[in-house]
Parts: sequence; structure tokens; C-alpha cells
Amino acid sequence: MGNHGVMDFPQIWPHLSTSSQSWLMEHNGEPLPDDLIAEILSVTGGEQNAQWWTGPSVEGETQLTDEVVDWIETVANDDQS
Repeated sequence: MGNHGVMDFPQIWPHLSTSSQSWLMEHNGEPLPDDLIAEILSVTGGEQNAQWWTGPSVEGETQLTDEVVDWIETVANDDQS
């Protein structure tokens, strides 16, 4: 059994650039810009896990799930303390 398969967002997080992590903390819950979507997909090998990925909305904007938004908020709060 390899480590193939779906990555959870906490597994993706350390592989994101510092600027992407900062953007996610500052703009938590907002639609993701295309370059950030591309970076996340490069980390996951193109996998879009429904646990964290809501995919394009009706407006064509990609957002993270409420679960991930909450997780990022916790990371941001821990980061500031």
C-alpha cells in the first residue's frame, strides 16, 4: 500500500508556498484565485478531494469546504498566539 489516493487538506498545507498559506489565512472562505488552485492541484497530483474541494460554484468560483475553512481559521489563530 503506497501513499497514493486522496490527500486531506492538512497534508497539502505544508507543501503550499508561504505566500499561499498567508493568502488562505487572510482570505479564508473566499473563492480561490486560479494560481492558488493550480498550486493545490500540483501538490495533489490533480486530485480534487470532495472533503476539502467544493469545486466551481454556480458563479464558476472554486471554494474550499466549510470544514477546511474552519481548519485554516484554527491554524491562523494558532499562528498568531
